[in-house]
Amino acid sequence: MKLNNKLLAQVRAATRSFWGRGPANAQKAIQRTLKNASAMQSAAQRQMRSVGVGLPPTATDPFEAEFGVNLPGKFIAGSHTTPAGSRDYKLYVPSSHTGKPAPLVVMLHGCTQDPDDFATGTKMNELAEEMACLVLYPAQSKAANPSRCWNWFNAVDQLRDQGEPSIIAGMTQAVMALHPVDPDQVYVAGLSAGGAMATIMGTLYPDLYAAVGVHSGLPFASANDLPSAMAAMKGDFLRSQAPGRPLPIIVFHGDQDTTVHPANGDELIAQGAQHLNEQPAVEPGRVPDGHAYTRTLHRRDDGAVHAEYWLIHGAGHAWSGGNARGSYTDGRGPDASREMLRFFRTVR
Repeated sequence: MKLNNKLLAQVRAATRSFWGRGPANAQKAIQRTLKNASAMQSAAQRQMRSVGVGLPPTATDPFEAEFGVNLPGKFIAGSHTTPAGSRDYKLYVPSSHTGKPAPLVVMLHGCTQDPDDFATGTKMNELAEEMACLVLYPAQSKAANPSRCWNWFNAVDQLRDQGEPSIIAGMTQAVMALHPVDPDQVYVAGLSAGGAMATIMGTLYPDLYAAVGVHSGLPFASANDLPSAMAAMKGDFLRSQAPGRPLPIIVFHGDQDTTVHPANGDELIAQGAQHLNEQPAVEPGRVPDGHAYTRTLHRRDDGAVHAEYWLIHGAGHAWSGGNARGSYTDGRGPDASREMLRFFRTVR
């Protein structure tokens, strides 16, 4: 089947917008045209390759993203409003949820992503079915940031009860009020800009969240405007004293990440483990047919792991172990989502 002129124009438009506006935007434009047309899908894939779309190895092919995993739980859309503004969200309630208080994981997407894309890429909803936890995906708006990045680098968005932290915290509390959630098992995690915001949330709201997961993110208050944000992403970040005692934290970072320098992961762990006295345990490993990694464990005096760092050798700026149907994923592992949930369940 040959592509018609309208489809070809949309493919070219998606090509032009891909790098400027991110894969999620190109993905949506193309999916609208290709919905329920599997034969055209194959032709369009060949056409995109021939015109040189240039999909990065860690991003999804937008046509493949049309076919998601059908899960038995409920993926509920909602919105939350505070004096600082409004944000939409998606909440996954697994079919395995019995109605008893369950863990809640708040997942903050990266730039150009949205809740559906992030849920697909991280496979967190699939794990929620297995582990009977709820998963909340706050959505950044284009009005707040044209690339849908969380504004982790703005000074006002690094303050408790101000800006975006107040919206995310209020949304978390609203979901807890509407659904049976164990208040001692509420966690926050994110990728890239979402990872930086997860760090902020864990730092500002240790009374709300029990632990933090950061993938390819940045330390607390590592920038205070756009120029310092660009420097921080290159590894030249501001060093700020985070208030209070750090929460338990698990960090993943690729040592070939050219978007957010791995030095940021090192600093996240250094801050998270600064109050610990024991020498860290270093455990090298390799995923079969996948990435090698170095896992470093920082334990408290009672032996419990307080800070855990996975440095993934050969990996770039992508969610480790993710599904290729979501953007910015690397299926060669290790499985960051599963390891984060495992870590969260050990926190005490």
